Amino acid sequence: MRKVIGIGETILDIIFKNDQPWTAVPGGSVFNSIISLARMGLTVDFVSEVGHDHVGELIQLYMRDNGVIPHLDVYANNKSAVSLAFLDDDNDAKYSFYKNYPEQRLMMELPEVRENDVVMLGSFYAVDPMVRHKVVELLQKAREKKAIVMYDLNYRVAHKSDALKVAPFILENLEYADIVRGSEEDFMCLYNLSDANTIYKDKIQFYCKNFIYTAGAKDVQLRTTSMSKGYAVPAMKPVSTVGAGDNFNAGLVYGLLKQDIEHDDLPMLGEKQWDELIDCGMKFSAVVCMSTENSVPLGFKIEN
Repeated sequence: MRKVIGIGETILDIIFKNDQPWTAVPGGSVFNSIISLARMGLTVDFVSEVGHDHVGELIQLYMRDNGVIPHLDVYANNKSAVSLAFLDDDNDAKYSFYKNYPEQRLMMELPEVRENDVVMLGSFYAVDPMVRHKVVELLQKAREKKAIVMYDLNYRVAHKSDALKVAPFILENLEYADIVRGSEEDFMCLYNLSDANTIYKDKIQFYCKNFIYTAGAKDVQLRTTSMSKGYAVPAMKPVSTVGAGDNFNAGLVYGLLKQDIEHDDLPMLGEKQWDELIDCGMKFSAVVCMSTENSVPLGFKIEN
């Protein structure tokens, strides 16, 4: 049976509305995707780290309760990461992060990677020099075994000052990736670009042939060697946009497995297959935008 392997941070998201604490839920970019996929009944492994504290215990319990197989480095003398997410009038979030990591990180064995599994990575964690050794180790395993690599840049303004330092790691991730997703915010932050055609031609295509560009309520853009297509995003008034992009990724991966698309099928995907993948991503994203959770609810079903 094919499985999904994610690598990324775990963090407790404390969400504020009108500057008052509203709710708290375990999160993290790839973590949100992985929880959704586990709730959809897939076999999922997650590589990450937590502190030996109450927040870390909450995160581990949340993973177990949702059926995620954890591969965690638990730090005895460090606290788990926390973020404060402040929702504006449109329920878009601005973040403040609080992290306390040791010098040596992710010193544990990776899960097995098999042919046609899906490996997910993204955000600053995917290019963080302190955990880069383990990210590359996982990517090398994925390449050797012909697993599908899904990379979400998810690069935010908070790390804009680090962009030059980690630029080689971004390019290396793009080279390993089979599908790349990035948002308008990512590419404005990194390259001051917002046109999907220009971004694909100048920044992505040389490294990875399959590119998905999202821009909030604007059309989702797909670019491959044989396709250039936009997809209208259904109008909605979101409750929260926390996890929206992460769950687009989850929906895309769910669609890959639902359609039984294998690594060697990717260069030959037709319009109908891509239509179904993008639709699946948008449906996952939409249901999360209408709740306070970071992942799709238990019992969520994709309707054709």
